[in-house]
Amino acid sequence: MDEQNRNLILATVLSFAVIMTWTLLFPPEEIPVEPTVEQSVSTDGGAVPAAEAPTTTGAVTTPDQEPTAEAEAPRIAIENSSVSGSLSLRGGRIDDLALTNYRETLDEDAETVRLMRPAGEADAYLALFGWTGDRDVAPNDDTVWTLIEGETLTPTTPITLQWDNGQGQVFQTKISIDDEFMFSFEQTLINNGGGVFNSRPYGLIRRYSEPDDLKNFFILHEGLVRMADGELSEIDYDEVVDLVPSDEDARVEVQQNGWIGWTDHYWMTTLIPEQGAPFRATVRHFDNRDIYQAEAIMPAESVAAGASTTVTTRFFAGAKEWEAIRHYENEGGVGGFLDSIDWGWFFFLTKPIFAVLHYLNAVIGNMGWAIIALTVFLKALVLPLAYKSYVSMARMKELQPEMEKLKEKAGDDRQAMQQGMMKLYKDNKVNPAAGCLPILLQIPIFFSLYKVIFVTIELRHAPWFGWIDDLSAPDPSSILNLFGLLPFAGPEPGSILALLFIGILPILLGVSMWLQQKLNPAPTDPTQQMIFAWMPWVFMFMLGSFASGLVIYWIANNIITFIQQYAIMRSHGAKPDVFGNIKSSIKRKKTVDLDKKEGK
Repeated sequence: MDEQNRNLILATVLSFAVIMTWTLLFPPEEIPVEPTVEQSVSTDGGAVPAAEAPTTTGAVTTPDQEPTAEAEAPRIAIENSSVSGSLSLRGGRIDDLALTNYRETLDEDAETVRLMRPAGEADAYLALFGWTGDRDVAPNDDTVWTLIEGETLTPTTPITLQWDNGQGQVFQTKISIDDEFMFSFEQTLINNGGGVFNSRPYGLIRRYSEPDDLKNFFILHEGLVRMADGELSEIDYDEVVDLVPSDEDARVEVQQNGWIGWTDHYWMTTLIPEQGAPFRATVRHFDNRDIYQAEAIMPAESVAAGASTTVTTRFFAGAKEWEAIRHYENEGGVGGFLDSIDWGWFFFLTKPIFAVLHYLNAVIGNMGWAIIALTVFLKALVLPLAYKSYVSMARMKELQPEMEKLKEKAGDDRQAMQQGMMKLYKDNKVNPAAGCLPILLQIPIFFSLYKVIFVTIELRHAPWFGWIDDLSAPDPSSILNLFGLLPFAGPEPGSILALLFIGILPILLGVSMWLQQKLNPAPTDPTQQMIFAWMPWVFMFMLGSFASGLVIYWIANNIITFIQQYAIMRSHGAKPDVFGNIKSSIKRKKTVDLDKKEGK
């Protein structure tokens, strides 16, 4: 590989190292927010109630006037194998929901992940459904419904709520849930009055301030996620704050298929109107109370006297499990729902990579071994290109004596040197750039797998063996306590000490990179020698704070690459002298140290 190609590789690798190090040392600053109060904003004629909108008095609420009756309203229990909680008959709101299969931490006494919380609690988060219109004629977020059917909401026992406005219109909502994370709201309007009644059914999801546990990491989207007729939109919380009602992103008319909601790192809530029917997808921020609201507003229903109409909207609230979301897309007809997982720009790689990883995990039963199996699969996939690369490197090694003669002959004439080397490559049919192909292929695969491991919930709290009990977290072992032999804990993840006192996996990574380098003699250029000598140990510390699953992949990749390169080079007559190269590097270091002592 000539000097220009080496410089290209060095520039690519070092740029990557600088970017990742900067991100680790200087994460984006989190800005605290203070909740305030604002009156509801009307939505084209019939207002969809906004955050704790005023009651019949129409007055602007203030913190000391915040309704407290909602805590006293009757509640209906929600139970299935995936979620538990309750809904309030005030507004028919789902505002108490826990994910029974997920814990906050790996501790035995860790709390269950609580997704939704009622207004008045910190990080309140709720969903409710209603009809547009004056508050005394249409149900809103303060309406107290009557339970007319069912006692507990389960997959086999739906419930039905009813509210009579006393003016001839009766509103009913039948709520059902499957065995995972999908609710169904059948909103029925019965017009017993003397004329036509016009109203628009809607659903909304309301978040009181930004979540406290935002990752604020460039590789992950957190905020609004919306699908509108095949076009995916991802809007961060700070971008939602800047939206005004006239902005295109604030109000989208969906013609056929779509959904809208809020996505966190691992959890999501989404409104899914009937597919194939139009609706308006709206997002708003209420400054005075720092409330974020996503709305799905269906077309106006004109119900004649003595008639009725029913509109069904589904509501997803749960974990972003690939299997469940794919089921809702394929079997439930929710178009593009799998894109609610943040696959990133390399979606054409991340989607199939995770699909293979998921399949391997199902077969093997352990995500750590599945990552290693995936590495073997990926290396086999690119083996033809790697084979050509290693063959070219073996042939270049054979040309090394002739290249040394060219250097002696050309001296300081770099142009003559370059011309002579190009002629040598051409005569021997060697491509000097071929050795770069494995590295260039490795970069998008590495980023794609990094994305997959970081964003997918299947890696969260997934064990491998021994001390690795969470593949989405860094190696918990540390040199500081001799990997658990000393009677005190290692440094906290994310601290400066954790960056310095790394664990077993990062050390194995550095050693595997170092051994891989020793397949070839060190570069003749002193600067390149120094950079290549330090590179394994720089990566060892840099990747020490990365997810264990990613480090396992990198170690497995290095080992397989070593075996492939060694075998291919041997099969073409080249004899990599690994131990000889190690001895040469040690002897060279001793010589350099001796020269320094003697002042040379």
